Amino acid sequence: MSVSQSKKGDFAAVRQAIKALLHQPEYDDGSAGPVLVRLAWHSSGTYDINTDTGGSNGAGMRYEYEGGDPANAGLQHARVFLEPVKEAHPWITYSDLWTLAGAVAIEEAGGPSISWQGGRTDFVDDTKILKNKIAGRLPDATQGAGHLRKVFYRMGFNDQEIVALSGAHTLGRCHGDRSGFEGPWVNNPTRFSNQYFKLLSTLEWKPKTLPSGVKQFMYYDEDTETELMMLPTDMALLADPGFEPWVRRYGEDKDLFFRDFAKVFSKLMELGIERDAEGRITNTDNELGGYLSAPKKANAPQYKKHAGDEGLPVAEASGLEEKNARYRARL
Repeated sequence: MSVSQSKKGDFAAVRQAIKALLHQPEYDDGSAGPVLVRLAWHSSGTYDINTDTGGSNGAGMRYEYEGGDPANAGLQHARVFLEPVKEAHPWITYSDLWTLAGAVAIEEAGGPSISWQGGRTDFVDDTKILKNKIAGRLPDATQGAGHLRKVFYRMGFNDQEIVALSGAHTLGRCHGDRSGFEGPWVNNPTRFSNQYFKLLSTLEWKPKTLPSGVKQFMYYDEDTETELMMLPTDMALLADPGFEPWVRRYGEDKDLFFRDFAKVFSKLMELGIERDAEGRITNTDNELGGYLSAPKKANAPQYKKHAGDEGLPVAEASGLEEKNARYRARL
């Protein structure tokens, strides 16, 4: 790749670069798409409507406090996948790149078109992340319906939107060395569909305790000889009278699910962002109406952890650097 392949604001060129990297034969099920969706979701899902803090604007996962949150384990892989795009298009902010990648990944997996707007800026340091205590805001999959409502109501979502967003579990799989859970939710975890809801509402899921002691639910598909899994929070959707009707509706109506998911995922990525009539973000981290992009993060772990420290770029979050380096060596 050349140093710069596009002019500032050419998001179409960035979209094409993201599409080109989705096929990853050696990663998981052959696609980087699911982990890019998770990156977009986790970078946005820290928003608190009560304090107006968190959200995708700022790309706080570049710093140790948020990047090292156990809920974000494994997302260094997604960030490594996107580094060549950042290098080729250095004008784009990390906060725009991560959210755009999630939208593109959903669309390329056969999902609905996701409305996306750019203009986010990157934090200049980790001051706001530490001050606002961003870490620890993401859902805990071991919990039940009450926990889901507490987390998602804090972001401004209702019951229907919570269920629709959960449909993202149709993509990807869990890893024992990251979340503690293990396995895919559906038979084809690289294809966006409503299969998650179909399987959740029609199969008999049995409790299973992994060797680590983590409890999840399983179903063995004899036709494909595949063991599928559900999280405790997934089963909570089926058991709760406010969530369960939407689980069944989405399992029966793919078009309805696609429409609702497109709306709520776009809403997720816009949490905490204020725009003027022209769509420009007015609550940027640095200068009003500006578009400040953080420098590409360092390739080596010896670099400083804070933007601006001795003029060096930001390294990967502490604790993730070794894994990042090992994974980069495979690419």
